Amino acid sequence: MAEETYPINIWINEERLEKLQAAGLASMTKEVLAGLKVIAVPNTADQRDKILKIFPVAKYDAATTRSIENMPRQIKDKIFDLIVKNKSLNVMDEFIKSVEK
Repeated sequence: MAEETYPINIWINEERLEKLQAAGLASMTKEVLAGLKVIAVPNTADQRDKILKIFPVAKYDAATTRSIENMPRQIKDKIFDLIVKNKSLNVMDEFIKSVEK
């Protein structure tokens, strides 16, 4: 059985979609609302717990989306940039190391 993941959803606009296409990741987006797309960045339970500790404003929505919500925009921008740079959604270990104190 696959390990459960706890995604951080990042909204994808046209500019970001072009970057994802260049990185070969455009197929990883999903349409959620009237043409609006998101990309779900997976987190393990351990990564989720670290994110919630590092960013107290973030919340885990256990009731509905089972995702990590309320991440500051500039943080989501950094995660998105890592996705494009690495051409992979598996960037959270690298991201957490870059922000852990």
